[in-house]
Amino acid sequence: MSRIGKNPVAVPEGVTVDLAGHTLTAKGRLGTLSLVVSNAVTASIADGTVTIAPKDETQRARAMWGTTRALVNNMVTGVATGFTRNLEINGVGYRASVQGSNLNLQLGYSHDINYPIPPDVKIACERPTAIAISGADRQRVGQVAAEIRAFRPPEPYKGKGIKYSDETIRRKEGKKK
Repeated sequence: MSRIGKNPVAVPEGVTVDLAGHTLTAKGRLGTLSLVVSNAVTASIADGTVTIAPKDETQRARAMWGTTRALVNNMVTGVATGFTRNLEINGVGYRASVQGSNLNLQLGYSHDINYPIPPDVKIACERPTAIAISGADRQRVGQVAAEIRAFRPPEPYKGKGIKYSDETIRRKEGKKK
């Protein structure tokens, strides 16, 4: 029995959820997201909630039950409030800035890195060492954040690089004299 799957997803004010065949669509103030529901589960909309149930008791149906419920919850939350991922840049001379539709990163290489901002994601730099990535699709926001972090992951000796704001870096001691 899935503990996550048996909880219905509440649809907040300003969000409409439609089910057409196997496609579940959520519309809100931040856009529209859709999900193709697996054949192993059934989705139903009633009284302002979306309920997911397994079709049978197979292992796949029970696995897709909680997964589909989590994906639907992320869709509804995304179109209502959105998701944000914050990155921090540490290092002397390391900085970021948004120039038009590109994110310009100076990360200690011999060249600047220009990262094209995808149309479904917003990137803002409040400070030259802080990047805020926001959007309606949780997967896209996380993927863009991971791609930006991959340009210069944090290193364990001085902590230089790009890290998530809630990430802690395990530090190493370094060599002794």
